[in-house]
Order: sequence, then structure tokens, then C-alpha cells
Amino acid sequence: MRYDEIIGKVQELAQLPDREAAGRAARAVLSTLAERLPSGLAEHVAAQLPPELAASMRQAAESSAGGHSPTSGERFGPTVFAGRIAGRAGTDEDAALREAAAVMEVLDAALIPELTEKIAAVLPADIRELLPAGRAAESSD
Repeated sequence: MRYDEIIGKVQELAQLPDREAAGRAARAVLSTLAERLPSGLAEHVAAQLPPELAASMRQAAESSAGGHSPTSGERFGPTVFAGRIAGRAGTDEDAALREAAAVMEVLDAALIPELTEKIAAVLPADIRELLPAGRAAESSD
């Protein structure tokens, strides 16, 4: 999926005012996700993204991996997840969660299914809910 296509879909799904806000949201979510994922998995995700977004993921994964094993990302829950996204995107935590759900939905469509499954497997349930599969599982309970 091309950068313009990803940003357009994020803007639409998150109901953001412009492409600049959508780009900020996408980079904020991907950077925060990269901190939470094992660095090897973050690198695999970044490899499937356009360079404009891959760079944010790689940089965050490298910074985060400094104190962690490459097989486990930082351990944090939804409050920290939302707070980091909000800080990076310049928004509040409610908007950050809405933007995260939009980015995760677009990411789900952009990645091969096996990679999305690996992401879901390493995220705690309360962050996994932001993935389309996580929301589907939650609504069927």
C-alpha cells in the first residue's frame, strides 16, 4: 500500500481534518507500536510499509531495544500506549485511541495476514482490541 493511500484511509477512518494530521497520527501510532513489539517483529512490519512510515517504526524500535531483549518489546498497557500516541500526535488520549484504531485497521489491510497475527499474539488484550480482529473477537463474546 502506498503512503498516500494509507494516509487517506487513516484520515477518513479517524475523521481527521487533513492529511497532515493523519500523517502525524500514523507516525505516532506506528512509533508507539514499534516500542511495544519485539524489535524483530517491528522490523518485519516496517519492511512492508512505505519508507515515510517505516522510518518512524525503525527509529522507535531501535531506541526501545536498547534496554530490552530483541524478543520482547517494552511492557506497557493501554494507558501508556494512548499517552505516548497523544504526546507524539499532539492530541488527547481519547483521540489517540480513535486514531490508533484507524491506523491499526489500515495496517491490518496493508500487511500480510501472518504478520498481523504475530502482532496480535504479542500485544496484551487491551491493546489488541484496537486491531480489527481484536474488535471482532470482543464483539462476538
